[in-house]
Amino acid sequence: MRRRLLSSTLLVAVIGVLLLGIPLGVAVNRLIEEEATQELSSHAKSLLGEVEYARIQDQPVDEQQLERKYSDLYIQIYAKGTPPQVITVGTEPPESQKMTEDAQSENGVYVAVSRDKTGVEREVRAWLFLILGLAAAALAVAVGLAIVQSRRLTLPLSDLAMIAERLGSGDARPSKHRYGIQELDRVAEVLDRSATRISDLLAREREFATDASHQLRTPLTGLTMRLEEIVAAADEPGIVKEEGEAAIVQAERLTAVIDELLATARRQRQAQSEIVELDVLLDQQFIEWGPAFRRAGRRLSLVGTRGLQALGTGGGISQVISTLLENSLEHGGGTVTVTTSARDRSIVIEVADQGSGIPDELAPRVFERNVSGRGSTGLGLPLARALAAADGGRLELVRARPAAFAFFLRQVGEPGRNRVVRGPA
Repeated sequence: MRRRLLSSTLLVAVIGVLLLGIPLGVAVNRLIEEEATQELSSHAKSLLGEVEYARIQDQPVDEQQLERKYSDLYIQIYAKGTPPQVITVGTEPPESQKMTEDAQSENGVYVAVSRDKTGVEREVRAWLFLILGLAAAALAVAVGLAIVQSRRLTLPLSDLAMIAERLGSGDARPSKHRYGIQELDRVAEVLDRSATRISDLLAREREFATDASHQLRTPLTGLTMRLEEIVAAADEPGIVKEEGEAAIVQAERLTAVIDELLATARRQRQAQSEIVELDVLLDQQFIEWGPAFRRAGRRLSLVGTRGLQALGTGGGISQVISTLLENSLEHGGGTVTVTTSARDRSIVIEVADQGSGIPDELAPRVFERNVSGRGSTGLGLPLARALAAADGGRLELVRARPAAFAFFLRQVGEPGRNRVVRGPA
């Protein structure tokens, strides 16, 4: 491409120089010759006047004065009379290099002025050499501009090709390079927007994988506990049956979580909200987490209003409660109290423990991703808040020390949207 730009620019410059230089050279040649001719004619007329004046004054023509005054000219003067007067001043140039202009009066005086054409030709050549020099300079400038322009065009194109190749290899960082050329800058902007979109897609894919692993861990933990209880009570058929049924429930819950994650990945989480019996859901959570708390020497307590119903999805509400209980088990202390209550516009499930609570500097950021004060993943609470929002509710930290979280749910019969809001989970 650079070679084509150079050759095309040089061709255009040569054509331009020829179209302008040749007519200019011809015009300069004619102008100099016409100027020399007019000068000779002027000298001839001036001499004619001088000779006429000398004849009127009955004075002879001073040849020495004429030779001094017109040293580079050859002058011939012819005056009628008896005898006729002929005066010649200067050296006659060769016939081939001779330029002559004359003048004649009514009194019979004839003056011819000649000069050597060599000086005129020398001046013409000097101007032609100047024109050629300017043409060469113009061509050099054109070549230089072509080189600069070709670099200005080809280097950005090479850079854009590298950016596109890097984008194709998975490096989705926007380059933010601009080149001062509108068309190339537009291509660079498109590539940067594409890089941003690809980067967002990759980030969402990584986020989904992280969220999926975290959300699957909770039902798997519950299933593991059930299986451990089965193994520990191998000699007691009643307990084995009870724990086996609980393990089946955990497996069904794990399947539901996987289905929900797949629907979220396809952006199809548009499930209808339903009426959820909170007593059944909370009793199930206590059955699942009771053994883990007992092994840790801690107690679970359920207080508050019974028989409450809320709008949402059973899987989403269970995930939120399970996350809060898991956080209390790992990071809290003492008895964990789950309190249910009905307020004017919402159903509230509060989970509180008797531990040291959340540090003051961490409390405002507790729902941010990857924020954790004790080495955990920092994903549980952000995912729980997203699930709460997806069910049309919200999850808030109501007290930092000791920690207490409140899960606000929609009441049955609440006016508004019936569809669950698609959250970022």
